[in-house]
Amino acid sequence: MVLGGELAKAASRLLEGRHGRLGAAALRAALVDLYEFWLSKAAAAAGVDTAEPGVALVAVGGLGRRELVPFSDLDLVLVHNQNDQVAEIADALWYPLWDARIGLDHAVRTPAQALQVASEDLRTAMGLLDARHIAGDTDLADRLAAAARDQWRRTARKRLPELAESTHKRWQRSGEIAQSAEPDLKYGKGGLRDLGVLEALAVAQLTDRPGEELRDAKELLLDVRTELRRELRRDRDVLSAPDAELVAAELGFGDRFTLARKLAGAGRTVSYAVDVALRSTVDVPKSRFGRRPSRTPLDEGVVLHGNEVSLARDAVPAKDPALLLRVAAASARTGVPIAHGTLRTLADSAPELRTPWPVDARDALTELLGAGEGLIDAVEALDRTGLWARLFPEWGAVRDLPPRSPVHAWTVDRHLVQTCVEAAKLTTTVARPDLLLLGALLHDIGKGREADHSELGAAISAEVARRIGLPEADASMVSRMVRHHLLLPHTATRRDIEDPTTVHRVAKTVDNDVVLLELLQALAQADSLATGPGMWSDWKAGLLENLVSRCRQVMQGKGFSPPEPLGQEQRELVATAVRTGRVEVSISHDGTMATVVLAVPARTELLAPAAGVLALHSLEVHTATLRGHGNGRVGIFVASPKFGSLPDSALLREQLSRAVAGGLALEQKLAAKERDYSTPVRVVARPKVLWFDDETSGPNNVVLELRAPDRIALLYRVAGALQSCDAEVRWAKVATLGGAVVDSFAVAPRGVRLDQSWRQRVEQAVLAAAS
Repeated sequence: MVLGGELAKAASRLLEGRHGRLGAAALRAALVDLYEFWLSKAAAAAGVDTAEPGVALVAVGGLGRRELVPFSDLDLVLVHNQNDQVAEIADALWYPLWDARIGLDHAVRTPAQALQVASEDLRTAMGLLDARHIAGDTDLADRLAAAARDQWRRTARKRLPELAESTHKRWQRSGEIAQSAEPDLKYGKGGLRDLGVLEALAVAQLTDRPGEELRDAKELLLDVRTELRRELRRDRDVLSAPDAELVAAELGFGDRFTLARKLAGAGRTVSYAVDVALRSTVDVPKSRFGRRPSRTPLDEGVVLHGNEVSLARDAVPAKDPALLLRVAAASARTGVPIAHGTLRTLADSAPELRTPWPVDARDALTELLGAGEGLIDAVEALDRTGLWARLFPEWGAVRDLPPRSPVHAWTVDRHLVQTCVEAAKLTTTVARPDLLLLGALLHDIGKGREADHSELGAAISAEVARRIGLPEADASMVSRMVRHHLLLPHTATRRDIEDPTTVHRVAKTVDNDVVLLELLQALAQADSLATGPGMWSDWKAGLLENLVSRCRQVMQGKGFSPPEPLGQEQRELVATAVRTGRVEVSISHDGTMATVVLAVPARTELLAPAAGVLALHSLEVHTATLRGHGNGRVGIFVASPKFGSLPDSALLREQLSRAVAGGLALEQKLAAKERDYSTPVRVVARPKVLWFDDETSGPNNVVLELRAPDRIALLYRVAGALQSCDAEVRWAKVATLGGAVVDSFAVAPRGVRLDQSWRQRVEQAVLAAAS
């Protein structure tokens, strides 16, 4: 007989070589054959086949389903009819597996004991549905499997609330596969455990057997799980981004983004099926005295029937093009799901909406988009049944499209819906709430192609607006919203909004249209809130409000005069620094946001030493403004902690003074911090420098924009590079987006000409500092 150690070696040999999509299934089949062969031989040697009274070795779990993935535990039950030697037989089976360090979940029970445990433990009851004979008394194994299924059919309906509760708790712990940067393939919503729930409901004859779409989703999830474990040589079910690159290449998907899109589609297919199944079995409406649930009118042709939105008895979908949108709007507005039968009827009977849409259809769309949180489930229901694509064929390009930036919490299609949810809260802040909602739905519709998504999206959104029947002026407004949806946040966080050139450029870009400016401000807030945690803050809101306020002044013909460069306190700080020849520091706090003001005599370097000290304390710089005043200079830094709380002000003030004076070994301290705290990354984008000649005022001023992966003390190193190239920094804006930064600097050459050779020298130095 093959010993346990040899079994482990044989299993390891199966994992060698390359497999691909077809090979992943073949690998699972080979593992099943290997373990079955070993268990059969081991059972025979232990006396299972000849034991009297009968004994049977039964597999459940992955081996029972013939879906064994690498490094899975073996789920085994030794079933017996009161056999006195069963303990010795069990030891002979279990110990070689333990010695070989093969995971084992085992039990020794009579059929009655197994059924009793199943009646008390939901996991055991569902596990026995996969029971399959491996060795020993075939009749005994078959009787147990049949009895377990029969008991489940008889008791399943009573156990459904427990099943639903455990499923929802698991989703809360593990998240949703379709919307997770690191999906849990087994326990996440839409994962393999949910497919087990669907199978169990089908065995209980409460739902239909999973169809082809669900079978395909299961095959993909199994293949990814198989390859993930083969690549890592351990039991792991959470797919990280670096591991996804390896798995995607092995399974023939090219890159992790293609794989992520496939997984998102599979996860949504499974999660929607589970939602429908649990709703139709667990949440069956109860009525008194056996009467049918009432039908409460919600809209023309739409009723609330029990716990679902359904069609009224007299509704005629084939003759009512707007009915689909009224059903969806009613569902979103009430938070009640659409009955699956209603969705099927609409899919079969609802006519295409002709261009231009009738007014009632357009009104229903506006109501749907402005419904708030209920919009998410309503759109998901329509999308899963092909109805959303019937309304918006353009949606296919962004469906399940994974974000390229880690700051995005959702797939692109879900982000668009989430932006509508946030925009619905802002409809009273704009003159055209209907256009705000439509712009929110379409602002990223151009993603997923090679072209600039804002430009392409502007063209697509104009077509959509005309198709749904908007007047040409409104269609143009929606198109311009999409084209410029990044204008305000990018300008406010990357440029000097106190510079008249910046303000006039923004006003000119929006054609001095106050309504468009208002819509863009609301859309920027909704977009940020729908992107991910930390993407909207009081600081960012304040920047946008200041920019918009100054643009309004210009549009109203009042002109724009920049504020006094320095306040009274700052001017006094500079005067003291000039008089004493020392660094003067002032620190103020607003929550977790700190404003650090440094005043020094003229010709004293400020940016690099200040950035270095702030980096030492893990403070993220958002803005840095450097100004001259008389014979002195002042630097104003707005920063917040990347984590934790603000450092001690006295220590920060002392270190800033020493650093500017050259008495702090910044280079060594920052190198040590980077060595101790930097985390390795496998995929790093290359830094890039862009130049902008007309986005700041002043002689010889240009804007240099650095886009680069984030690293400790990056601003300090870039500031040093600029100083070495005789580049005087007037202001800096720093935007950190996940693992990347967009740092903007208004620079002017100091004592040299602003020509191409100087630009090249600056660019090379900055890129070297950022690499």
